[in-house]
Amino acid sequence: MADTLVRATAIRVSGAVQKARLVINQVRGLPVEKALQTLDFMPQAAAKPVAKLIRSAIANAEENLGMSRDELYVHTITADEGPTKFSRRYRYGARGRAKPIHRRSTHLTVLLASSEE
Repeated sequence: MADTLVRATAIRVSGAVQKARLVINQVRGLPVEKALQTLDFMPQAAAKPVAKLIRSAIANAEENLGMSRDELYVHTITADEGPTKFSRRYRYGARGRAKPIHRRSTHLTVLLASSEE
């Protein structure tokens, strides 16, 4: 198992948690270079903040701990529910009712580990 884990978090990223989880499940366990290539070609909107977060974790590992980018892989990545804003605007609901628009947000966390062989 890895000795050192590098952590990066992004809070209040706009977008639903369920949509972000579809993206992060594709990169879990991959080497960081392959994960970034995968995210660059994904059409989902959540792929851009996830890629930015992984790049931030890589920079943390290189700058603070002196780790090599080639040895890093995505050890753990999670998407948790953030605060939901209720807009003053409304959508049409069933039976003539109005439903408020929910602006959902996500908290992303990534842990990178070094695969020393």
